[in-house]
Amino acid sequence: MYGWLCENPTGADQLRWKPLDLGPPGRGQVLVAVRAASLNFPDLLTVENKYQIKPALPFVPGAEYSGVVQALGADVPDLHVGQHVAVIGASGGFATHALAPAAQCLPLPKELPFEHAAAFAFTYGTTHHALMDRAALKPGETVLVLGAAGGVGTSAIQVAKAAGARVIAGVSSDEKAAFCTSLGADAVLNYTSDDVRERLKALTDGRGPDVVVDPVGGALAEPVFRSIAWRGRYLVIGFAGGAIPALPWNLALLKGASIVGVFWGDYVRREPKAFAQALAQLVGWYQQGRVTPAIDRILPMSEVPQAYALMATRAVKGKLVMTNGVGV
Repeated sequence: MYGWLCENPTGADQLRWKPLDLGPPGRGQVLVAVRAASLNFPDLLTVENKYQIKPALPFVPGAEYSGVVQALGADVPDLHVGQHVAVIGASGGFATHALAPAAQCLPLPKELPFEHAAAFAFTYGTTHHALMDRAALKPGETVLVLGAAGGVGTSAIQVAKAAGARVIAGVSSDEKAAFCTSLGADAVLNYTSDDVRERLKALTDGRGPDVVVDPVGGALAEPVFRSIAWRGRYLVIGFAGGAIPALPWNLALLKGASIVGVFWGDYVRREPKAFAQALAQLVGWYQQGRVTPAIDRILPMSEVPQAYALMATRAVKGKLVMTNGVGV
């Protein structure tokens, strides 16, 4: 058993591939042979000690992965050896094997590929919670997705379309614009070449977007919020752009608009029944072909450091997935 161990949380360049002495699963745990794991933006923050959740050192990063149950601890009534599962947590996925709390293991149908399973729950769960729960999205409304070519953004496009919304994809290049259009976006906003406010006026007949999905933060937040529709909902998901924006509060008053926080990890912990219902709807949409993970590339698990470097360039479209292959 091996994994990418973080002993010094100062960046991905400190990760080392080392033997793991996991031992047998304890009470409420399962041993999972990892088949695939995806890289999410919080994984970058975690190895830099900048994320809200800080695993005890040393730890193996990788908050979202899929695999096969190899052994069960005591008091695990709902899983069995040989079962395919997706695991969502704070760490453990960038390895050949992981010990995971059974409560964080989601049973999977065997027809769901491990690569898709490892790139599904985190981003689709986040955007479903954001759009369907926090924003109460209605069919026919217009959704602006910032950072639309990234992992959260690509899932937001698909979830919004599955819910009957019109989608504007906010991107930084023509290449990303074409990519988002191929995923179902109805229109694009290129914020490196367009005047943000004028473009949004033109695309919405002056009304503005009803819902904004923002995993980026930074300087775009204020002009976008100034463009939001009456009773608009601005979904604060993350700050991949680095800076946390400070908005003038009078803008919310003038637009009758809401600034809505989206913390999917705590939602899963605090409201497990609601999360289970959301996941069931997402799996149904997947089976109907209405949502499908957009995977930029699949790399061997040995290339986890390269995956971190790729994500840091902001050139990734969709998700990066690492695999151990069959026979781990």
